[in-house]
Amino acid sequence: MSATEIERDLTIWMVDDIPQRMFYAGRRWRITDIPTRLRDSIWSAAPGRAVGLYGWRFQATDEGGESYVFDVFKAETGWHVHHAWS
Repeated sequence: MSATEIERDLTIWMVDDIPQRMFYAGRRWRITDIPTRLRDSIWSAAPGRAVGLYGWRFQATDEGGESYVFDVFKAETGWHVHHAWS
């Protein structure tokens, strides 16, 4: 398993306030497990700066069958991927 720490914009579609689909890195993804809410989590959003973030952890699969686990968070500018594991 490899981990990637990134901060990229993404679009998330929610159903009853739970992530169902997303568009990220030029690909469409389906959420393929039960998302875990990450409330009151403290992640390092930038080196040396900890920020309380609201987010989710879930597995998503693209149209080609490639799956990753994503940690995503909502910031003032929209949704972002914080980590992705393959």
